[in-house]
Amino acid sequence: MEITTIYTIIGFALAGYSVIANDSIQTLGTFIASKQKWFKWYTLAASASFVMIIALSWGWYNYDGDISYGRLNRIPFQEIQWFHAVAPAILLLLTRVGIPVSTTFLVLSAFASTVVLEKMLMKSVVGYGLAAVVAYFAWIAISKFINEKFDEVDDKWIGFWRNSVWITSGWLWWVWLSHDVANIAVYLPRQLSPTLLLTVMGYFTILLFYIFYIHGGPIQKVVLDKTGTRYARSATIINIIYAAVLFYFKELNDLPMSTTWVFVGLLCGRELAISTMNKDYKFKYVFPLIGKDFIKMIFGLSVSVGIVLAIHYIIIPNNWF
Repeated sequence: MEITTIYTIIGFALAGYSVIANDSIQTLGTFIASKQKWFKWYTLAASASFVMIIALSWGWYNYDGDISYGRLNRIPFQEIQWFHAVAPAILLLLTRVGIPVSTTFLVLSAFASTVVLEKMLMKSVVGYGLAAVVAYFAWIAISKFINEKFDEVDDKWIGFWRNSVWITSGWLWWVWLSHDVANIAVYLPRQLSPTLLLTVMGYFTILLFYIFYIHGGPIQKVVLDKTGTRYARSATIINIIYAAVLFYFKELNDLPMSTTWVFVGLLCGRELAISTMNKDYKFKYVFPLIGKDFIKMIFGLSVSVGIVLAIHYIIIPNNWF
């Protein structure tokens, strides 16, 4: 077996685990938090796996075998080298300590040019700001009708909100996959054979069952720390707004972006809105939460920029290994 093949297998395996374990909690976190009390973990994992299989099949069929939904059009396939496998290894380490870094920056930075990375960063910054603003005004309006500090739902609406979590989580999971599966598919040929597609689906399914088995892992704390995320009603509203923002950027262009930045921006705007409308929830409680997440994002971005600069200006010019 050639050394590049070994690097490809290692990179794909690590990227798959890191991306699913780190970024998928953005979309599945509220689903897990609101549903684990009522359903077994394997039932939830099976439903997420079903949507994943349909989403990958749809992308594969409509994009000529490309499961990334065209997100990699500006990043051509490259022969995998040792430094390409280092990026997901770093991501795996950060995931284990519960840091919600951007997998888009951390993984794709090893493949993208500095020009593409700059455009990805700008799109992600705009995504963070837009998500925060939309979430702030949305929850200002929502707070006039409901108090998300408490799960105050009339009995006649309980069934509606619980069923809504299933539908909105499925939609959000699909839209998220159309963005972030590129962070794993970057290690694969741009057109997958049916056999390779089934292999990818099988590996993703195993990862999803493991993530649900451990109830999201350390990174789930980012979701649980926020107000009311265990409530079905709150989870539904978060899913709808987050999915709508991601869908907008998916249709905007084929440039990859950080869904982590969009997610954290949404939670930031939401917490600020709730604190604005709730006299008992002071700003002094909010800023440590949103500040901590923002610092983690900047840390992940710094690591990503360091990787791409090292590759383009140190590793490749010196042709190490």
